[in-house]
Amino acid sequence: MVTLLDAGEYISALPKKEHQAPEWQAAIEALILVAQSGGPTMFSRIGVMRALNRHHVEFNPKGKEPHWCRRKLKRDE
Repeated sequence: MVTLLDAGEYISALPKKEHQAPEWQAAIEALILVAQSGGPTMFSRIGVMRALNRHHVEFNPKGKEPHWCRRKLKRDE
């Protein structure tokens, strides 16, 4: 998808069940707002990317803990 028209055609070609998902509805609204009022195209890009990646969850509970407030002092080594 390069243009707003490409994004609109892609969304309209989706199956009805997927088309009704809240993420796609938000992407459609953002696309319409950008097309009608000439707003920043980043809004529509963010909406489409969030809808495309809605099932991808990047969460690792066993990952590294945040480093803030855990700094070791020289006296604690």
